Amino acid sequence: MKLALRYFAVFAFLAGLCAAWVCAQSNSVPQNPPPTPQMTMGNMGRQDTSMVTAQVYGPLTIIYGDNSAEWTPEKLAALPQTTVKVWNAHVKAEQTYSGVQLIDLLTRLGVSAKPRGKDLKLYLVAEGSDGYKVVYSIGEVTPDLHDGTVIVADREGGKPLTGSGPLQLVATGEKHPARWVRNLVTIQVRTAE
Repeated sequence: MKLALRYFAVFAFLAGLCAAWVCAQSNSVPQNPPPTPQMTMGNMGRQDTSMVTAQVYGPLTIIYGDNSAEWTPEKLAALPQTTVKVWNAHVKAEQTYSGVQLIDLLTRLGVSAKPRGKDLKLYLVAEGSDGYKVVYSIGEVTPDLHDGTVIVADREGGKPLTGSGPLQLVATGEKHPARWVRNLVTIQVRTAE
């Protein structure tokens, strides 16, 4: 019976903490509330959409040890291009992307194109502008070891990327596009310990 009372007391305490947190969240006022769309006579009662802002993305930065490089779609266009067809389970359609193989960008910073031994401890952390991060082992991005192809895409269907930012990481051979990073801004090459 004493044990049951202790559990009940702990449960009541945690429930009280949760309730206090919910109350605090509901009473908090945002520091910078979003602007309210305005109604004007010129748009016949429709909301003014002029407040929609475009997010500006910087170049892709790739870092390996003390070496780094910045890549824009213009710089990538000067490199050999690879086109891949992939099934996108989210939109339930086959899509065609073009861009530069990731390994081609990594080798420019000193990563081996044919990793062996200690090189296989390398892995990549790719990040989008929204903070979304994914991990690839060096073997997964190296055609010498893996059948799949990982590209830094700047085109879809022959047209520049729009909704997914200027650059997107795309990988073939995956059942879902969970590791495709939209609005790609950073790739860090790290070593597993």
